[in-house]
Amino acid sequence: MKRLTVISLIVLVLVGACRRDRYRVDISGIKVDVKIKRLEQDLFAHDPVRIPDTVEVLKKKYGEFLKYFSYVINIGEPDDSLWLDGLLKFCTDRLNNEVYEATLKVFPDLEWLEKDFSKSFRYYKYYFPDKSVPEVFSCITGFNTSIITGDSVLGIGLDRFLGSDCRYYPQLGIYTYLADRMTPEYILTGSMYAWASSEWDYNIIGYIPDNVLASIIHEGKLLYFVKCMVPWENDEIIFGFSQKQMEFCLQNEGDMWQYLIENDLLFSTDSFTKRKLVGEAPFTSYFSRESPGRAAAWIGFRIVEAFMKYNKDMTLEKLMNISDPQVILSGSRYSPSTS
Repeated sequence: MKRLTVISLIVLVLVGACRRDRYRVDISGIKVDVKIKRLEQDLFAHDPVRIPDTVEVLKKKYGEFLKYFSYVINIGEPDDSLWLDGLLKFCTDRLNNEVYEATLKVFPDLEWLEKDFSKSFRYYKYYFPDKSVPEVFSCITGFNTSIITGDSVLGIGLDRFLGSDCRYYPQLGIYTYLADRMTPEYILTGSMYAWASSEWDYNIIGYIPDNVLASIIHEGKLLYFVKCMVPWENDEIIFGFSQKQMEFCLQNEGDMWQYLIENDLLFSTDSFTKRKLVGEAPFTSYFSRESPGRAAAWIGFRIVEAFMKYNKDMTLEKLMNISDPQVILSGSRYSPSTS
């Protein structure tokens, strides 16, 4: 019996290794060195009186990102006549300065994050050798947004990752289930998800037909992309689930899938139904209160993962551009067992 147990453990370890190997590709020959430019320090670490004298330096250093950042904090474009007044107001706001000090305590340096981004974008270059790695910036946005994406730029709103116990989040009315993911360990996966969402925008891909299945598959593709970019991260962080929620999905995968089929939800074009299945929520109301929000997005990931398993000649780039969700569903042979 002991020998059988040992053999069983070895088999389990080998199976787990095989699963990991699907994502652990060889990136040893790919060099990427990400350096994060910290806009929040250039705006708040000095006397704001100096800002008018450094505007041209800021424009040169931050380029297009300064424009995207200005949109987020709603002060117009850097070339607008009232832009500087808006920037000064933002930088002299008492709360913004408090938040900046809080940000420095959580993020005194970003060297660890630069290493993670460098590693992640090495995987990106492996799968997409012809694509450029975006410049990465950090900032505080008055809690307006977590990730800013634009043409070749990726920005991190550090004030949205100060920790689930950050005193500002309840004051802003941010729900606990969202605040639980507003922690430093979610920066990388959140950034990769946002980057994929901008590079392969749902509307630009043009899914035919545009229904619940398309939404589920699209979310599954984005999550599969994140898994490929951050293969060392645990699934709870990748999917934003607690351990119990992750266990629920694994134990009830077949039942959730069966529910979608039996209730004719897969081919619904109702936008409200889509939001309830893949939108942010404390749980997925179609399933149970023990389920995580976006549980159907996880099902989409499982379908996409199976599709890639059975179509070994399919590249990640080709996958991301498939516009017929039925092609992926049929090619996945997806049929999870029910309890």
